[in-house]
Amino acid sequence: MISPRKIKSVDFYRKIPRDLTEASLSGAGLSIVAALSMLLLFGMELSSYLTVSTTTSIIIDRSSDGDFLRMDFNISFPSVSCEFASVDVSDVLGTNRLNVTKTIRKFSIDSNLRPTGSEFHSGEFLSRVNHGDESAEELVEGSVSLGARNFDTFLHQYPISVVNFYAPWCYWCNLLKPSWEKAANQIKERYDPEMDGRVILAKVDCTQEADLCRRNHIQGYPSIRIFRKGSDLRDDNAHHDHESYYGDRDTESLVKMVIGLVEPIHLEPHKLALEDKSGNASKTLKKAPSTGGCRIEGYMRVKKVPGNLMVSARSESHSFDTSQMNMSHVVNHLSFGKRILPEAFSDLKRLAPYLGGSHNRLDDRSFINQHDLGPNVTIEHYLQIVKTEVLKSNGHAMIEEYEYTAHSSVAHTYYLPVAKFHFELSAMQVLITENSKSFSHFITNVCAIIGGVFTVAGILDSILHQTMTLMKKIELGKNF
Repeated sequence: MISPRKIKSVDFYRKIPRDLTEASLSGAGLSIVAALSMLLLFGMELSSYLTVSTTTSIIIDRSSDGDFLRMDFNISFPSVSCEFASVDVSDVLGTNRLNVTKTIRKFSIDSNLRPTGSEFHSGEFLSRVNHGDESAEELVEGSVSLGARNFDTFLHQYPISVVNFYAPWCYWCNLLKPSWEKAANQIKERYDPEMDGRVILAKVDCTQEADLCRRNHIQGYPSIRIFRKGSDLRDDNAHHDHESYYGDRDTESLVKMVIGLVEPIHLEPHKLALEDKSGNASKTLKKAPSTGGCRIEGYMRVKKVPGNLMVSARSESHSFDTSQMNMSHVVNHLSFGKRILPEAFSDLKRLAPYLGGSHNRLDDRSFINQHDLGPNVTIEHYLQIVKTEVLKSNGHAMIEEYEYTAHSSVAHTYYLPVAKFHFELSAMQVLITENSKSFSHFITNVCAIIGGVFTVAGILDSILHQTMTLMKKIELGKNF
């Protein structure tokens, strides 16, 4: 059995009796300074241990989300009607998708970007229509020409007014003209304006009545509008309430459409102003845009190759005045990849404070075509996309996001102006890896801090004590 005395012999920290030690003011001061230094350095070491450090590297893109990339957008066009607004996608591999509607929603807006109604459904209305084979020879005009001075008068005089807004230079308007005038003559014979007075077919030359056409938000020619007496009153926002006709433009189809509008009036004339417009059996009638702007929102799945997302006015049976097209827009939102909640970004700020700064760089930015730029202006955006992936120390992916840089410009074009978003995905990706610190390393540093400060303070105290002792001896005149 080992005696306690032998165990004491291995004590590294032998004690000096307190009676044999002497305290000093300098030693007390150094002890306080040493203690404060220990606390300060311990706090700094603890903060460093709790702070997560990261390593950023650039590697070849190893995306696990396939060959397609989701593109979310919400863009407002104050001067492009939902009636003709088209979203097209193309890429360098030959993909060319025109007027995508499956994942797109449109809402009419006013010049202040405020919504003015429910969702706008374009459907199949803008496909190619039948114009018939009527000849323009010996054409007898049966429709009434309207202008700003008599437009409102005629609209309030007849229960039904079917108006053709056209431009003389328009190819589709010239195709429609023979059928329109022939249909107007047939309707006049069937419903005499003086004896019957239920309907009239009229026309407006938008090159001569630009302000009138602008008030009715005419952007494509020809535009056939149906106005109903008593229901075309402007609301508080000065919006008109009327319908558009999108069906075939041959004489038979036009006459059939007008008859469908007039016949219910003969049955219940007292309910004319309040009768629901859906009573018309024809599916070619649809409420006309009450304002001239459109908000387009939705998403697209695009290939991970250089491509374009374009928004323009498109129709297979209308003409557009390119000098009057204004593609000004406000990007409410534009991002790539999966939608990431702001809360997720805030949780990752401890890893990479700069993360998410370029995730939606174009959000809430306006691109307005000023008048000094002139007509036929295309607004282009060039987007360079880079994938960023954040990994935990165990290799688990915390977040995957696509950030992008954006450079915008305007260019004059001889063709129809568009808003173009050119995107290109980088072959490289940014990898941010979390670096964890071991607890043993933290304890080692804490011990080093305590031992080092204690030792240094002891050395300083010894030097200070020896110096003061020497000075006292000199004052007493002792020789060495």
